[in-house]
Amino acid sequence: MKHIISMLMENESGALSRVAGLFSARGYNIHALTVAPTEDDSLSRLTLVTSGTSAQIEQVVKHLNRLVDVVKVLDLTEGEHIERELMLIKLSATGDMREEYKRLADIFRGDIVDVTSTTYTIQMVGKSQKLDAFIDTIDPVLILETVRSGTVGVMRGEKSLHV
Repeated sequence: MKHIISMLMENESGALSRVAGLFSARGYNIHALTVAPTEDDSLSRLTLVTSGTSAQIEQVVKHLNRLVDVVKVLDLTEGEHIERELMLIKLSATGDMREEYKRLADIFRGDIVDVTSTTYTIQMVGKSQKLDAFIDTIDPVLILETVRSGTVGVMRGEKSLHV
C-alpha cells in the first residue's frame, strides 16, 4: 500500500542523505521525494512516498524518529489529507494535435505554459492518478519530456505537522 510520509527535519547538510540511507539500508524503495525549507529557516519539510505493509511503515516511522536531524514524522495516509503533484509535460504539437492538446488541457484543468511552432508544454496539478490518466491519453511517441515534482501533502482540518 502507498504511504505518504511527511517530516520536519533540521535544514542542515547531510540530513537528506541520512533519511535516504535509512530506506536504502532496510531495502525500502522511495517512489517520490520532495524537500523544501519551511517558514522557519532552520527546518525543512520532507515528503516521501513509499509502499509497504502497515507494520513495515510503522517501523520506518520509528526509525525516522530516531534520526538526529528529524524533528517530527507523520504518516499522512493515516488520516484525511490533501495530496498534490505538479507535472510539466512537453508534447510534439503540430497540425490538428494543437487543438486536441488545448481541449485535453481544459478537460484535465491543465495550463499550456509554453508554446513554440512545434511544441506545447502543459502544466498540470493534481493527484498522481489524474496526471497518469492525462499521460495515458497521449500517444507516447508525441511525449518529448515529462517532469514530475513528486507528491506533497497536508492533513485536512486542524491537524498539522509542526514543532
